[in-house]
Amino acid sequence: MDLRKIIHIDMDAFYASIEQRDHPEWKGKPLAVGHAEQRGVVAAASYEARKFGVRSAMASRRALKLCPQLIFVPGRMEVYKKVSAQIHEIFHQYTDLIEPISLDEAFLDVTDNKKNIPLAVDIAKAIKQEIRERCQLVASAGVSYNKFLAKIASDYRKPDGLCTIHPDQALDFIASLPIESFWGVGPVTAKKMHLLGIHTGTELRACSQEMLVRQFGKAGLLYYAFARGEDDRPVVAERIRKSIGCEHTLERDITARSSVVIELYHVATELIERIARKDFRGNTLTLKVKFDDFEIKTRSMRAPKELTLLNDILPLAKKLMQQIDYAQHPIRLIGLAVSNPVEETDTISHWEQLYLPFSDD
Repeated sequence: MDLRKIIHIDMDAFYASIEQRDHPEWKGKPLAVGHAEQRGVVAAASYEARKFGVRSAMASRRALKLCPQLIFVPGRMEVYKKVSAQIHEIFHQYTDLIEPISLDEAFLDVTDNKKNIPLAVDIAKAIKQEIRERCQLVASAGVSYNKFLAKIASDYRKPDGLCTIHPDQALDFIASLPIESFWGVGPVTAKKMHLLGIHTGTELRACSQEMLVRQFGKAGLLYYAFARGEDDRPVVAERIRKSIGCEHTLERDITARSSVVIELYHVATELIERIARKDFRGNTLTLKVKFDDFEIKTRSMRAPKELTLLNDILPLAKKLMQQIDYAQHPIRLIGLAVSNPVEETDTISHWEQLYLPFSDD
């Protein structure tokens, strides 16, 4: 069977790089997209800021402690979307099999490409060069025979990276990878794997499928396959919307039940507005709570009918909140999402950066 030719493109520090491009005075300086106020969070960080340990999703206060000279700039999502559309125009010169992951990241299947270029690495080089010339931005690219390895390859030599993982090199490459580099292994899962004595691809490959499923559920099947360089997921050009949601970072931490109920009402109200705008239908509600120490808890509940009305969502949200002990743990953030579409035959005709399902990782 012929192997696919998959490219993973990942824009380097996308939001921050656009701000530095449009404001030359910020080039070469540590910069964060976000807000510097007391409750602010870093949305994106330039590579100059990352050298100080600044990362996305970090509290602004901590970022400023790590890098006192950090420049904060507000995000401009409409600009980022416009640039992303320009980048996708470049992708479409080579293939229409494009699976967006976010505004700054996508998979391309170039097995049968529009320009009949035999080597995927040559397509990746051409795309990187055109992005640089047209958008004045830098991208990293990974090339391999499946999505897992292409993703790993794009992360391997960032920024401005280009890495190809050939089939005959894949197992040796995977063996040396730290477990944190595996797709789907976040901090919580990595910690559990470390406790099980799994630190590298070699140790993961030594685990039986039964053991991994017992410890990690269905994700164990993926980890077992990834350790062997296997990933049969296709590049899907049309994406089905799996969930829709919103979250609010509160101006102050709260523990009083009355305050929690009020905030739940505000989040639920915004959620039903988003559901109505997108004509989304789902029947599973997920609550996300982030405490003042940044610990995250999630709880989910499936309803017997579609969740589109405030009178349906708010009571469920209150029930889920009853499962969270926040009396001694002040709440910093509350989020709600509806997922598990009743019908998954409707696909969106355009793509955008979506609100992702909650997880402890």
